[in-house]
Amino acid sequence: MELEERIEAIVAVLDEKKAEEIEVFNLDTIEYIAKRVVIANALNPKHTSALYDALKEKLKPRGERFLYADLSDEWIVVDLGDILIHLMIPEYRRRYNIEAFLSELIEKRTQGE
Repeated sequence: MELEERIEAIVAVLDEKKAEEIEVFNLDTIEYIAKRVVIANALNPKHTSALYDALKEKLKPRGERFLYADLSDEWIVVDLGDILIHLMIPEYRRRYNIEAFLSELIEKRTQGE
């Protein structure tokens, strides 16, 4: 599966399972540990785990390899190699504001810094 097809599949699973504020960051043009980062809100700590379980259930049969996952009730990070997925409750998303960090990296790259 191509990278964009994989991203579409991830977003579809998250959307189907009621994740909120799903964002995808394209990091092809910068030096980062992944080519794409997906961030999504879970409704509550149990929903975080349910989203992760749904991703495994739907994507593994399609050949997706889950290399590593750091699991907690509030925040799960999934490493698929060239894709990182962050599933978190809204409070954690606001606190850590990964979007601002990634946006700043992208902006600096586009400005040539």
